[in-house]
Amino acid sequence: MTTAPAPASAAFARTTRGSGPGLLLAHGAGGGIEANYGPIMEGLAVAHTVVGVDYPGAGATPKSPVPLDLDALVDQLIAAADAEGLDTFAVSGYSLGGPVAIRLAARHPERVRSLVLSATFAHADTRTDLAASLWQQLYESGQYTLLAQYLNLMALGEGALNSLTPAEIQAAVEQVASTLPPGTGDHVDLVRRIDVRPDLAGIAVPALVVVTTADPLLSPALQRELATAIPTAEVADIPTGHLPFAERPQEWLKLISDFLARN
Repeated sequence: MTTAPAPASAAFARTTRGSGPGLLLAHGAGGGIEANYGPIMEGLAVAHTVVGVDYPGAGATPKSPVPLDLDALVDQLIAAADAEGLDTFAVSGYSLGGPVAIRLAARHPERVRSLVLSATFAHADTRTDLAASLWQQLYESGQYTLLAQYLNLMALGEGALNSLTPAEIQAAVEQVASTLPPGTGDHVDLVRRIDVRPDLAGIAVPALVVVTTADPLLSPALQRELATAIPTAEVADIPTGHLPFAERPQEWLKLISDFLARN
């Protein structure tokens, strides 16, 4: 893997791995390319040139002095594809990365071969906005331990959470609290503002919507609403909470890889 640092006002930090047809990655709020795709990166790179960028305030990309803009994130992903010589590519969007992938496909239909949308949404409904509002307030108030407890409660599926001992939960809380990206508040602010519903009907490429059926953070119903609005979408369920890369990484990898092999 290569990771290129980002000058403060230039390109976002870029991760590239593998060879073959292009696959762009768009990560989730409070995450990063390594945080969200690291557990399946080697598997994806077996058959693809995998390229991802870290949003401002994640990975090696500096925090933005202004609110994040969806189209600016799209522009940076396109710039990364151009830098790696990828004329066409599939796009995989996880969580917040889903709307990024959708907008990219809407703006650059001639370059996108297919879409994979996992644990994601087209807009924040009332429940999602409330969850994101609490996330944002806890981060911005500096209550990182309390936020980490909240994220463990909201991100892990019930089965995965109940399988952990109190000591394991405490260790997980400490790990999350110590690694919150500085751009977390900005990412979650964008979650609350984003709305790509007008883009969905125009998606013409094959699309896979991976629904995390035990997800306490993004309701499966909201995820299915997204799939219903995309004319080309097929749906695959995976019985995890919001973190398929943590709970069932190999199953998630197989769903993505099998779909890309067909498209």
